[in-house]
This record gives sequence, structure tokens and C-alpha cells, in this order.
Amino acid sequence: MADKGAELQLYNNELVKCIEDLKIKRDEVTLQISREEDEKEKLIQEIRLLNDRLSRVEDSLARKYASRSEVDRAIKESENAYGKIVESSQTLLEVLRRDMATLSKRQPAPALKNY
Repeated sequence: MADKGAELQLYNNELVKCIEDLKIKRDEVTLQISREEDEKEKLIQEIRLLNDRLSRVEDSLARKYASRSEVDRAIKESENAYGKIVESSQTLLEVLRRDMATLSKRQPAPALKNY
């Protein structure tokens, strides 16, 4: 029976050793969890900061797109107005040339004076 007691003691010692090893493993995993939770919090904070920054950039882009649209509209209106001015100038020039031609046909050529 002493052999059975010694065998039981060996099992008991091995069981205690396994439990101790599991506790050590649990402590290691707990430390890893703690580190990863810290990292998670840092990442969440970075994401918040990046989302805020993204929001500001999107707002800035929206304002700049609107500004560019206004500039494009002003350019188009200016180009259209300039085109009308050029067209009016061409028309005016044609009218003046025609009037000059008509007037030159009606007026006698200046007489040459003999010296």
C-alpha cells in the first residue's frame, strides 16, 4: 500500500506542478491582454484624431471645390463677354469701312495745286 501512497503523491505533485504552470501561463496571457488593450486604446485615439483630421480636410476640399466652381463660372462669363466685345468690334469696323467707302465715293478727289 505504500507504493500506492507514493504513486498518489507523485500524481499529486505532478497535478500541483501542472496547476502552477497553468497559473504562470494565465499570468503571461493576462499581461499580453493588458498590453494589447493599451495598444487598442492608443489606436482608438489615433483613429479619432485621424477622423477629425479627415473631416477638416473634407470640409476644406468642399470649400475649395465651391471656390473653383465660382472661378470657372467667372472665367466663362468673362470669355463670353470678351467674345461679344470682339464680335461688336468687328461689326463696328465693318460699318466704318463701309461708311468710309461710301463717303469716299461721294466726295471729289482733292484738287492738286500747281506751284
